[in-house]
Amino acid sequence: MICITGAGGTVGREVVKQLELAKVPFRVAYFSKEKVEAALAKGIDAVIIDYNQPETLRTAFQGCDKLFLLGPNALNQMQLELNAVEAAKAVDVQHIVKQSVMGAEDEAFSLALLHRPVERVIESSGMAWTFLRASSFMQNVVTFMSETIRAESAFYSASGEAKIAHVDVRDIAAVAVKALTEPTHAGHAYTLTGPEAITYDDLAQELSAVLGRSISHISLPPEDLKHGMLAEGMPEAIADRMLDLERYYREGQANHITNDIKQVTGHEPRRFAQYLRDYASSLQPPLVA
Repeated sequence: MICITGAGGTVGREVVKQLELAKVPFRVAYFSKEKVEAALAKGIDAVIIDYNQPETLRTAFQGCDKLFLLGPNALNQMQLELNAVEAAKAVDVQHIVKQSVMGAEDEAFSLALLHRPVERVIESSGMAWTFLRASSFMQNVVTFMSETIRAESAFYSASGEAKIAHVDVRDIAAVAVKALTEPTHAGHAYTLTGPEAITYDDLAQELSAVLGRSISHISLPPEDLKHGMLAEGMPEAIADRMLDLERYYREGQANHITNDIKQVTGHEPRRFAQYLRDYASSLQPPLVA
């Protein structure tokens, strides 16, 4: 049995979808009672977890030999994931597939400093492991930028002219499913990127072509972007974490391209233009009656 944490998130939902298509038995773990009830109503094995209550993790992982670990985006995410690793070991989980971040091994920015210590604990746990070190998600365009793209035909960053090898979450999930269902991926850390590195100005041009109207990328000084994040209610520590990622991008650290997705799945990773075509409806302004 496979247990999927983060099953309600961007990556987790896609992992669940692809496991369903592959007809592989799995269990989903949610924070929300409502999501658990909805999944159970569909005939899906579902449990509720609270990373701050290790007994719920042990109950969720009991009977599972493999775990997809994707902790919540919280200030104490590292500790929450460490709680999950300890619980997995306690109930004899055999293999953890951990969602990580590109560059985790170098610990050169805040997200890497969050993920790498968890990786090290997993490596020394005696359990088999696979790390999915993903670049920036293409889906972030919808998740974080769609509101201003729809309302202002613009989106904002502090990345300047940095080139980033964005990756489609559908390709990350395809690698995750392979790692969860095939024995040959234990002991591997995969760096998952798209097939091209582009700037946000390039992305604005792609968006303009797909949406049929002019979309602008506005590069802000980091302090101005932080002000906007705080105004929207983001905790300052999370905002600082995101701004440090932007700094990492500006330094040219996220522009390299790997062949890991094709190596694992046998297919080329999706290009940004394909992602935008598939999700264009989410970026169009609402129709006015």
